[in-house]
Amino acid sequence: MAYKISEDLCTACGTCIDECPVEAISAGDVYVINPDVCADCGTCADVCPAGAISAE
Repeated sequence: MAYKISEDLCTACGTCIDECPVEAISAGDVYVINPDVCADCGTCADVCPAGAISAE
């Protein structure tokens, strides 16, 4: 199950992008996880300081 970033909680700090081992996260005003690339490892959720990332 892919992870998703909450638009309401994401602060676009970039922490998740630096930690994603498969480069599934793209930057913007709010970051987005590509579910087709996401490896479901949860690393992004573990490092998100805003708690904006969760499993779908």
